[in-house]
Order: sequence, then C-alpha cells, then structure tokens
Amino acid sequence: MHIGPYRLKSNLIVAPMAGVTDRPFRQLCRSFGAGLAVSEMVASNSLLYGSEKTKRRANHAGEGEPVSVQIVGADPAMLAEAAKYNVDRGAQIIDINMGCPAKKICNVSAGSALLKDEALIGRILEAVVGAVDVPVTLKTRTGWNKDDKNVLSVARIAEQSGIQALAIHGRTRACAYTGEAEYDTIAAVKAEIGIPVIANGDITSPEKARFVLDRTGADGVMIGRAAQGRPWIFREIAHYLETGEKLPPPEVEEIRRVLLEHLEDLYAFYGDVTGVRVARKHISWYTKGLVGSAHFRHAMNQLDGIPEQRRAVDEFFSGLMDRQRYLSYEEDGLAA
Repeated sequence: MHIGPYRLKSNLIVAPMAGVTDRPFRQLCRSFGAGLAVSEMVASNSLLYGSEKTKRRANHAGEGEPVSVQIVGADPAMLAEAAKYNVDRGAQIIDINMGCPAKKICNVSAGSALLKDEALIGRILEAVVGAVDVPVTLKTRTGWNKDDKNVLSVARIAEQSGIQALAIHGRTRACAYTGEAEYDTIAAVKAEIGIPVIANGDITSPEKARFVLDRTGADGVMIGRAAQGRPWIFREIAHYLETGEKLPPPEVEEIRRVLLEHLEDLYAFYGDVTGVRVARKHISWYTKGLVGSAHFRHAMNQLDGIPEQRRAVDEFFSGLMDRQRYLSYEEDGLAA
C-alpha cells in the first residue's frame, strides 16, 4: 500500500487516539507489524504550540518512517499553518481529523462537526494540501447522523482536493462508538474513488480484518481500541492475512517483557510523575480479563512511584508464569 511516495510495510494502520497513540505506543505497534501509526490529534490553534503537550506530540525522535501527524481544527488558514508547523518538525504525512465525535471537539465545529459543511471541508482540504509538500490524508465518518450520511460526497471532495488516502470510520458522529460499523458504506466509497481507502471500526481479530477487507474492498484496515493493551494484534492479523492460519496466543513471558519495556519508554518520554500516571491505563489494558487482574489493578492504581509500579507489574506476571505459559482470560474478561 502506498501513500504518496511512501510504500507502507503493511496495510495495517494504527488509528489516531487521543491520550493513547503517543510516540512510545506508535513505535511499539510498528514493531509488531503496523505499517503506519497516526499521532494523537494536534490542535491547529497556534496559541497551543508552546504547550508541553503539543511539544511532546511533535516529538518524533527515533520514530520509523513515514511519520504521520493528525491535526484538528475548523479554520482553513490555521490548519494550513498547523500542517506547516508539524512538517517543519518532522511530519512526513499530515492527516486531517474530520471524524472525532467528542463534544469538546464538535462544539468548536471541528472533528466530525465539519461533516455538516461540505463547502468548508473543501476549503480546508485545499488549504492544507496547498500549504505543504507532503501527502495529506483525511480521517472521517459516514456522516453527521443516520439521516445525513454524506461520506461519498466528502470522499469526492477529498479526491478532487488532492487528498492521497481516506480513512473511514464506519459510523456516523451520532453513533459515536455504538452499533455496528457500516462496511457497505465504506465499500460504496471505495467503488467510487481512486485514492486508497482505509476501513476503520470494530476490527478486533484477524478473522474480522480479513472479513472487512473482503467486504469493503478497502486497501487497508485501521485498528484503534483493539490494540490497546494488545499491540501484538498487528502481528496476528498480518500472519492470518498471509497464511490463513492463526498464531497461538502470546506467551506470558513475552507480554511481561513487552509491557515492562513499554513502561520504560513511557517513563522516559513523560518523566516520572506523568509517566506513572499514563502507564496506569496501559497496565490496565494489558491485564484486563486476566485471572486475578481486578485486585491487581486496584492495588496498582494506588502506587505513585516508578519502582513500585515496575515491581508490581513484574510480580503479577511472574505469578501468572508460574501457573500458565500462554495468556488466558477469565470468562467475563477480554478474550479477543
């Protein structure tokens, strides 16, 4: 799969997720086979360029190519400036957010709220494409609500504006993350435009990835929540797409090592205090559904220091290793 001049090593893409797809997480997913990992959204408001959060999100040191940065906003000129700002700091692909359903984003007419104004969509896309000499991509939804599904029109505007790939979350803004993803809508878009289309929504297993690719005809799939605490999903999907066979579940020892290395990257990236806080949610995702994990997570969330957090994780997985070789889940846990 190509985006502009870049040939991706796979057609498996990490969805941009606020508070999740920081540099450590992107690098981890790519190490397991993701061909591209899109950054957390960066606000187009120039007043935020000096904030620590924005500086961190523009930190791509050591990140594999191509580096894709998502920007969000509603003003064409500001988005164009944000694109240039991020390209100057290492972005090799600029992605525009027109899919976020969060109220705080939609209330400022950004994210999926833009789907209500196709004329503005055109102005934004043309401004950003014209401002930078790197590929520009677009992430969107099927429409504002079930009565206003206009993604096909948006896709045509995107292609005419010079957008080089289109990712579609198969739900409307009103649906948020509920209900079933509309794969037939994505298929209809793919049949009408010539740029790469990436299908997103409810892709939680290798079998589902194969189904979605076949159903939609999409060039790639984008995986978000299913990768939280389970970055090896990209390895599993890649193997299944290539061979038609499922890999065995990861061994407990491997997950212990992966998580501990992930924690060290978080501590180095965020610093001691914020690193421990950010690490908590990742630890929770890694251990959700594992035998005895509820008590562990409760106790772990009370810990404030790196040594204590590191030791708690090590002890939990060491205990699992004494009882089992492969990951297994409680009946009410997360098995897929």
